[in-house]
Amino acid sequence: MRAQIVSLPAESSIQRAIRRLVKYKVNALLVTDENDHPRGVVSKTDIMAGYYAGLPIDFPLENIMISPPLFCRAADSLESALDTMRSNHIYRLYVTDDNQDRVVGVLAYPDIVGLLYRYCHACNRSVLKQGKDQRLLDERDRIRVRDVMTPSVKWFSEQENLLRIMEGLSAHRFGAILIKDSEGIPSGVISKTDLMRAYMRGIPPETAARTVLTSRSVISCDDGAFLEVALQKMVLSDLQRLFVYQRGPHNIVGVFSLSDAARSRSGSCYACVSSRIKVEGMR
Repeated sequence: MRAQIVSLPAESSIQRAIRRLVKYKVNALLVTDENDHPRGVVSKTDIMAGYYAGLPIDFPLENIMISPPLFCRAADSLESALDTMRSNHIYRLYVTDDNQDRVVGVLAYPDIVGLLYRYCHACNRSVLKQGKDQRLLDERDRIRVRDVMTPSVKWFSEQENLLRIMEGLSAHRFGAILIKDSEGIPSGVISKTDLMRAYMRGIPPETAARTVLTSRSVISCDDGAFLEVALQKMVLSDLQRLFVYQRGPHNIVGVFSLSDAARSRSGSCYACVSSRIKVEGMR
């Protein structure tokens, strides 16, 4: 878990929440009452919904938060925490001490992926430790990006307005979506962070997607790349997702996200699937 807990009082504005989320590079923050007790959670998705609904930027968080927050205890196993996250369709849990008296941290998919990557990096079977002139260990045992990615791609054209982009992100539970130019070539990505920034700048949601494209590059990888290599790229570059291509970067065929990596419970090879993050006695 991470010990740093990003929070704001319930009466704080959406604008203040956006600044806090961008500053700390997190996907959600804890909303507290006047006694600093947890009341709810506001995520990028909730703020995007406010943008879509035309709420004023100074709207209080208590009116858009999801309540109550969901918790796990610091002593719980990672396996049980993952099961709670998956069954509730959420991407983070707040962590309490063993007496459940206070919040001591937050556990999110990036934290679990970072743990998986550290296991792989320390392993003697790591593909990252194989010299160029060394023969890789049996590649049939290796997990590739294609094995765990989401094998479909939703995209919008640069001419679509932001309202349609937000509808697409919400419908498919995506954190970002691919944008293509008039010739059908990938031209960029719009994320929830981009939309939050547009909200704060007062850009009307009817504006064309090309207006908020902050990057004209699509960060991607080959679908045959080793999972461990993709994890390294995401962890070291602080990326939430990679778009996956076949036979060249213009042919995007899937998306590999931190959520996919966490759900796979694995790193580079099938020897480590699932059991690695379980504790003794867990079934």
